Amino acid sequence: MSVPRKVAFASLGCPKATVDSEQIISRLRAEGYQISASYEEAELVIVNTCGFIDAAVEESLDTIGEAMAENGKVVVTGCLGAREETILQAYPDVLAVSGPQAYESVMQSVHEHIPQPHDAYSSLLPPGGIKLTPRHYAYIKIAEGCNHSCTFCIIPQMRGKLKSRSMGEVLSEAEALIEAGVRELLIVSQDTGAYGLDSRYATGFHAGRPLKQNILSLAQELGKLPAWVRLHYLYPYPHIDALIPLMADDLILPYLDMPFQHASLSVLKNMRRPAASEKVLQRLQQWRQLCPQLTVRSTFITGFPGESEADFEQLLDFIQQAQLDRVGCFTYSAVEGAAANDLPGAVPESVKQERQQALMQLQAQISRDKLRAKVGQKMIVLVDEAGSENIIARSSADAPEIDGRVLISAEWDLQPGDFVEVEISGSTEHDLMAEPLQ
Repeated sequence: MSVPRKVAFASLGCPKATVDSEQIISRLRAEGYQISASYEEAELVIVNTCGFIDAAVEESLDTIGEAMAENGKVVVTGCLGAREETILQAYPDVLAVSGPQAYESVMQSVHEHIPQPHDAYSSLLPPGGIKLTPRHYAYIKIAEGCNHSCTFCIIPQMRGKLKSRSMGEVLSEAEALIEAGVRELLIVSQDTGAYGLDSRYATGFHAGRPLKQNILSLAQELGKLPAWVRLHYLYPYPHIDALIPLMADDLILPYLDMPFQHASLSVLKNMRRPAASEKVLQRLQQWRQLCPQLTVRSTFITGFPGESEADFEQLLDFIQQAQLDRVGCFTYSAVEGAAANDLPGAVPESVKQERQQALMQLQAQISRDKLRAKVGQKMIVLVDEAGSENIIARSSADAPEIDGRVLISAEWDLQPGDFVEVEISGSTEHDLMAEPLQ
């Protein structure tokens, strides 16, 4: 029996890129390759890059450079790989460059430079495949690409048009993950609410049953499984309203991740984004009436070309009225190839930063007040880490790595993946403190 070949892996970018990395690593393990934690000990390094904004490009190039310096044999894939000339200009000696979801191309490069072990060790592949997340939660990517043309984004250029996976394939993956011990399924794509649009919501099949391939049917089926189901990246389509009753009935988590990006109609028009702020406020009110426990997360951009002081004041007014639970805010960053680069009215960097700080300061007070109101409430939380000082858990309102935490005293015997009912005993600007109920 041959000695397994070693491959090191660096995964950058969003959860959708994480899923791509998991697919590649699963293929490597199934074919008998070992994944090395060290560049120096590996025979080859794969870098899955991000190229969405300038900072991500810089991080990707730095990571490639580190891998080249410590190993010398580097295969590059991912979103930045779609801009091959950028990579080759910086590192002309990389072995191969490919774009996102190019699994076959990556494997072909690996086979070419470190040939596949004589025997494939399919038994080395655990149930549910290889995951880069902790064992108790996992991302499921239900579609690739995007049909929108937001002026600040080049994802459609990198990942192509929307292409949904079959309903049966998604549900089979979800069932396998739960069987392997996953307690929370995080559903991701570039445009989750558009799932099935590319096939005109054709009928699919799972376990012999016909199922309409759309986000509502998928959420209903996932909601039958014994795990938390959290939907990410929902565009504000009208049909998203139909998901709220599922959240109210605890079939899926009462959590809406919906990037509004701005509130000014003129800025939204320049962004090629929908939804006037007054309509969003009306919908928020309706959603909360149907599902009082609803958590709404959104992201915004300050300093978009042409954003006036009046536009920004309108955004602040929206933040005050909307009372969103979770908010992320980014200053506008020009992305190579994005249509927004040609828009007039560039905002000075210092003004972008000032507006970002003002928005987040306002949201911090909203978050502080909302979390303080939860003191005394009882809720179910999912344990993420059991450390020596605190047990770190999350509620239904908290997605991993981007939202808040629920901190529990380390004296309790709890393990990652445990669900436990707690009573909230305190709060900060972002986190909650709690004690388990006996």
